[in-house]
Amino acid sequence: MAGGRRTWRSGAAGLCLLLLPLTGCGGGQAATGSAMAEVQQVLDRRAAAVLGHDERAYTETGTRTSYANLRAVPLADWSYRLTALHRDGTAATAEARLSYRVQGYDRAPVTTDRALTLSRTADGHWYVTADRPARKAGQQLWDQGTVTAVTGAHSLVLGVGQSRDALRGYAGLADTAVPAVSKAWGTDWTRRVVLLVPRSLNGMAGLLGAPASNYRGIAAVTTGEAGGSGLTPADRVILNPEAYAVLGSVGKQVVLTHETTHVATRAHTSAATPLWLSEGYADWIGYLDTGRTPAEAAPELARAVADGSPPENLPVDRDFGFTDDPTKLAEAYEGGWLACRMIAAHWGEERLGAFYRAVGAHQGRSGAVEDALREELGTTLSDFTARWRDYLTGQLGE
Repeated sequence: MAGGRRTWRSGAAGLCLLLLPLTGCGGGQAATGSAMAEVQQVLDRRAAAVLGHDERAYTETGTRTSYANLRAVPLADWSYRLTALHRDGTAATAEARLSYRVQGYDRAPVTTDRALTLSRTADGHWYVTADRPARKAGQQLWDQGTVTAVTGAHSLVLGVGQSRDALRGYAGLADTAVPAVSKAWGTDWTRRVVLLVPRSLNGMAGLLGAPASNYRGIAAVTTGEAGGSGLTPADRVILNPEAYAVLGSVGKQVVLTHETTHVATRAHTSAATPLWLSEGYADWIGYLDTGRTPAEAAPELARAVADGSPPENLPVDRDFGFTDDPTKLAEAYEGGWLACRMIAAHWGEERLGAFYRAVGAHQGRSGAVEDALREELGTTLSDFTARWRDYLTGQLGE
């Protein structure tokens, strides 16, 4: 799978769909308290209709498009909190915070900002004519079309523009990934995964609220809050169906297992965790039992070793940036994977997991790796780096 690594980068920073800043809709006059209360009542009825699967009641509050798009999503909660209203005669624009939970997966509500437009009937009733993401908020999947839901043994797959058979295929891959991750990492996580499958790369970018160029060639991204407070919603694995489709069967499973590892390890991943460790560990679990040799899984570093120019140091975070140099990015992922593979081979898989947890539990980045190396592996950073360099040439120079 030469060059495939550059398509497998996953995001591990803050949840892109959550807690985005409020933005103004602009125009009109600030509404009175009575108008705010009236519109809030409309939004409350709208939310109750969503949870009650009452299409007629929903339609009475305004446009039904979003209801038709999201009715397949298994929701435990759905509510709006109106934050601003600007009237212009019989029309208005509004800002609202939408909160929702997916049944059986979200421990806490997903929150996202919405921009609403409303009209007022002749008899004085408000109704919603449009419900869209706020200017700086990412889309929700149902903003892109009708959602189809497939439930697996350990997964929920939500897709737009995808056949049910295709979504079942994704669920099968996720259902294989979850127990594989639990076997290596342990069972101290939810052992469930939510996959979002948009129609295209543009759809993926819309969900993440970023330009499509940022994710071209990237097969999947995991979103979530690091640190594991237990008060956040479930992570979402967002697939790029265009990049994912070009992978072989092993590559597709590696990607899903890699992303599922990010979900499992989120509670023990923090600002102290370097990307070589979080991405390397996810790849280590992803490649377990695939039969891939080091040279097959790390082709760019294999070429560097053959050319007599292996890296001197472990990759740093900036090496994982998606730039115009895909070789450097691939080498960073491969270097992190081989570092974790070396720990598992020399100190044991249990020690590798303990090392990961110890790094994430550190108060900050400074000293985190050094302290964990000393406490968990009985070594120093300089000794570990030298071992890693020797391991690279030994594994890739064969």
